[in-house]
Amino acid sequence: MTGCEPAKRPSEAPAKPHLPVVTQLDGIDVSHLQGVVDWEQVAASGKVFAFAKATEGITFVDPQFQANWAGMKKAGLVRGAYGFYRVGDDPKAQARNFLSQVSLEPGDLPPVVDIETMGGVKMSPTRLAAELREYLQTLEQATGRRPIIYTGWGFWDPDLVASFGDHPLWVADYGPGKLRLPDGWTRWTFWQHSQHGQVPGVSGPVDLDRFAGSRADLDRLCLPQAASK
Repeated sequence: MTGCEPAKRPSEAPAKPHLPVVTQLDGIDVSHLQGVVDWEQVAASGKVFAFAKATEGITFVDPQFQANWAGMKKAGLVRGAYGFYRVGDDPKAQARNFLSQVSLEPGDLPPVVDIETMGGVKMSPTRLAAELREYLQTLEQATGRRPIIYTGWGFWDPDLVASFGDHPLWVADYGPGKLRLPDGWTRWTFWQHSQHGQVPGVSGPVDLDRFAGSRADLDRLCLPQAASK
């Protein structure tokens, strides 16, 4: 995933211990950079879930989000939306921008915050953690679901403090060998393992992701379906 400027990416390093995962499901994530996506083809290729970029900072709205959001649902994919976090922007205003675009329904994944770069802003790890927590709490209060955090150890470990392990982790790591987790987590929920995937229905390269669990596990993470009468 990227914002409107190059992001800091994880690089190779010794692996940290993490819990083994037996069952995994495949998915992708997109933004306007992928253009128009044929979601029926994506689903037919065996992908189970997908994320789409919704917003960035306090004003930017991804021009393809609403089309992606509707298309994922129509194709039967488990769908999720992410907001790209801009360090230095007001956290509550960023959350309001996201909530103005994303209306979660039963069966949708919790909201995602994508935090992967300082964007040239100088801020202490303590202040950054406090502002990020404010953003996450605003989303959780509005949606009733604990947000997922997307990040990589190359950004997280030097720039943040390890106090977010109560949030599901979507980790970005593309290097060889075992997956390395950011400080504060002992397991991953989603793993973005490639930026150069080729998937039917998507023109050009696309991010590839895995979910750590079965379809039943994925459904339990989503907003609950209404009870049948």
